[in-house]
Amino acid sequence: MNTPLHLFDQDIALSVQDAREYRASISSSWSINGVPDGGYLMAILASAMQHNSDRDTTPIVTANYLARCTPGEAQVRVEKLAQSKQFNRFQSRLLQDGVEKIRAIGTFASASPECPIERYESGAPDLPPPEDCFRIPPLPNYTLFDQMDIRLDPSCTGWMTTGQLSEKSRTMGWIRFNDHRPFDTSAILLAADSFPPAVLASQGLVAWVPTIELSVNIRNLPDSTWLKGIFTTRHITCGLVEEDGELWDAGDRLVAISRQIAQYRTV
Repeated sequence: MNTPLHLFDQDIALSVQDAREYRASISSSWSINGVPDGGYLMAILASAMQHNSDRDTTPIVTANYLARCTPGEAQVRVEKLAQSKQFNRFQSRLLQDGVEKIRAIGTFASASPECPIERYESGAPDLPPPEDCFRIPPLPNYTLFDQMDIRLDPSCTGWMTTGQLSEKSRTMGWIRFNDHRPFDTSAILLAADSFPPAVLASQGLVAWVPTIELSVNIRNLPDSTWLKGIFTTRHITCGLVEEDGELWDAGDRLVAISRQIAQYRTV
């Protein structure tokens, strides 16, 4: 008997239309304020590129979000950019009604001998256990939180719980799928964009923090169903924020690093 697919796998599934052209159905189950989450959309684009690559170790994916996507049908087109002994590089574009909404570039590496050095100059965040953290509750129009179990360190939750803001723009906590789906490369891309924006910790709830560009570099596949995340913003200037992120597994092994550029809107 076939094992049923997890919801996330169903919602990133692609059907082949033509050579390097796919049809996707963008789900409403991974949305933030009614808009499909950027990490979810990145996972769709990365999946299309991976279908064309014979290498999939530690991918690096960068996406530019050109216009807002909506739940519904979409086309994904893939173009091969370059190939070397170690890397395959692709470009993918997501279109809705003929309008390009996202463009991504992916770099996929071949398996390589064990790295001669593994050096961490910073470590995983020191978090309370998940049961002692604040679980983000289901929220109307925020369907992502219906699918993901996100537990925030209490030091980062004043903007949600007491109205007391932090001096630092930092969000950290735990994340896993509610259905306990393991984290593979596609799911890591989702996790890298699932935590509340770090700027909310210091500025409170603002109108909108839409993503302009997101880059995720996957280093290792985790050995745990829980991941630890820490995301920080150091500058709010010219209506823009940057957010640097790290994902670690429960054994404190680095899983991914990310950088996001977003707009900062208060009204």
